Amino acid sequence: MGQKQNPVALRLGINKTSSSCWYAGKAQYKENIMEDFKLRQYIEKNYSAAGIASVLIQRTSQNIQVRISCAKPGIIIGKKGSDIDKLRAELSNLMGKAIHLSIDEYRKPDLSAKLVAESIANQLKRRVQFRKAMKRAMQSTMRAGAKGIKILVSGRLNGAEIARSEGCHEGRVPLHTFKADIDYYIATAKTTYGIIGVKVWVFREDPVLTKQKDEVV
Repeated sequence: MGQKQNPVALRLGINKTSSSCWYAGKAQYKENIMEDFKLRQYIEKNYSAAGIASVLIQRTSQNIQVRISCAKPGIIIGKKGSDIDKLRAELSNLMGKAIHLSIDEYRKPDLSAKLVAESIANQLKRRVQFRKAMKRAMQSTMRAGAKGIKILVSGRLNGAEIARSEGCHEGRVPLHTFKADIDYYIATAKTTYGIIGVKVWVFREDPVLTKQKDEVV
């Protein structure tokens, strides 16, 4: 039986960091995990149009710091920053604690495995041919500067009676190299025929290695 590991979890402490940065004892740990889950679920549900790439949560004894990276920050910030104050108040009421909120722009959304996977899932919901959706996503990601991408879709593809898996890849995706910057995400598309799973691996250029190459040149 194959032993499979999440590529992001496998690289924690090497070139990846946890999306929840805090420490808690046994009594508080479970509550913090549930609070983080509710907070992320609320943001994803209400601001999915913003193209949220990641939500980083840091905790102190007094407050919670939330950092949102998204492709369209204007949707969250609103006109003259009015909507961001509303979101901060809503999150504070939800958590029962003070929330410090910051919004960052994700400049290359095509390099985010999460955004690519969700884009393919949304196309499948609109009954776009899965091969066409995968090919379009691969081309956009490679044009954005990725060194490789791998996509796998599973389920009743095109309404087939028997579920199957089909994938495609372009470039290199070295999953066994710990120093490789691999972004990974699983999205689901709820279609009339059932749920279709979408897995995306994106091999991105390591910014540290790129800087070292530039210094040598």
